Amino acid sequence: MEKGTKLLEGSIWKGVVAFAIPLFLGNLFQQLYNTVDSLIVGNFLGSDALAAVSSSGSLIFLLVGFFNGIAVGAGVVISKYFGARDYENLKKAVHTDVAFGLVSGLLLTVIGMFLAPQILVLMGTPESVLPNSILYFRIYFAGSLAFVMYNIVMGILQAVGDSRHPLYYLIFSSIVNIVLDLLFVGVLRMGVGSAALATAISQAASALLCFIRLVRTNDIYQVKIREIRFHPAQLRQIISFGLPSGLQNSIISIANIVVQSNINKFGVMAVAGCGVYSKIEGFAFLPITCFAMALTTFIGQNLGARQYDRAKKGAAFGIVCSMTLAELVGVIVYMLIPYLAAAFDSSAEVVGFATRQAHVEALFYCFLAFSHCIAGIMRGAGKSAVPMFVMLVSWCIIRITYITITVHFIPKIQVIFWAYPLTWSISSIIFLVYFLKADWIHNFERAEQR
Repeated sequence: MEKGTKLLEGSIWKGVVAFAIPLFLGNLFQQLYNTVDSLIVGNFLGSDALAAVSSSGSLIFLLVGFFNGIAVGAGVVISKYFGARDYENLKKAVHTDVAFGLVSGLLLTVIGMFLAPQILVLMGTPESVLPNSILYFRIYFAGSLAFVMYNIVMGILQAVGDSRHPLYYLIFSSIVNIVLDLLFVGVLRMGVGSAALATAISQAASALLCFIRLVRTNDIYQVKIREIRFHPAQLRQIISFGLPSGLQNSIISIANIVVQSNINKFGVMAVAGCGVYSKIEGFAFLPITCFAMALTTFIGQNLGARQYDRAKKGAAFGIVCSMTLAELVGVIVYMLIPYLAAAFDSSAEVVGFATRQAHVEALFYCFLAFSHCIAGIMRGAGKSAVPMFVMLVSWCIIRITYITITVHFIPKIQVIFWAYPLTWSISSIIFLVYFLKADWIHNFERAEQR
């Protein structure tokens, strides 16, 4: 139990940072999965193949994001049981979570394989890249069970304060992914689909290693194969906490699909260039996501242990650190974007689109960091519905309305780029007002006492 207690005792900043650093490194290697695909595909197969991979990104997150959101809810439930030292219910929650992941992975495989062509066509994917986009998408989702289970078992380990072992396994699988990408695409020239195959194989490796860790551990959260089943009370809690996060991810993804559909109208080079920027942006977002994830676990454990002042201090520290790091990274991306984009595709048009997007968005990363941190805090406090509604309004309704109306009158791609900093700023204002006025700590305390 030593790893988990570091979040409940001792220095707050040391506990949060010690937990966040492995998350950061883990997310770094997670980001390498799709980035390596794009990097190798762009250099070996050209701009059209790169556009095929890039056009699938929003759609992949739409389908994966819902189930990952449920996994976040499961992590909140497990971290609260762990913080409260309610080990009987902790065991039930862990085995329910694993059962949910198995069912979800199989369901997602079927949905992804059958819906890919229809959705890609509705998105207005350029005809020249559509066949490769469909192929990449279908092969990627053939491995749905692997990446759903990886997120489930990783979430369990992180919920009890172990962020190191998922990192070790992810480093290993990332190396596997790079080697297979170079072999399939660079050496054997197997095409775009082989990049998705390499990703699926490497994700299966990381999921298997994490699962073996859960089965072989002697700790209280050990998974026993024969006990994997749905426990109704824990399943209701997991869905209650996770459904808002899952819906939030799906809602944001729908908005981003609308954004991608509008980008598609500007041609293959625009799709490739914006796809390159999205990969670079993914690395820039790492400080944001790791602190948000760390805060969810930190808040969940400390509220479960009724350490309310500690939870409040940890929240403030996480917000400041995340915003500061995000803005520093944003300045770096703003300055280096032409060189970073050229590593994927040296075409002047592709680099130009990526650079224009970065110069609109990169200096606003601090607002995205603030929104994600408050959302992470609210999830840890069991208030998942709050970030869901805020992001529904700002990142979906306002974003789609802005693009639909403004692009009609000003048909320039920069108008689309401005949708992100505009809606990040709006969500930050709403979250700030809520965070300052809502007595979320003491509301939780009163709910516990009842």
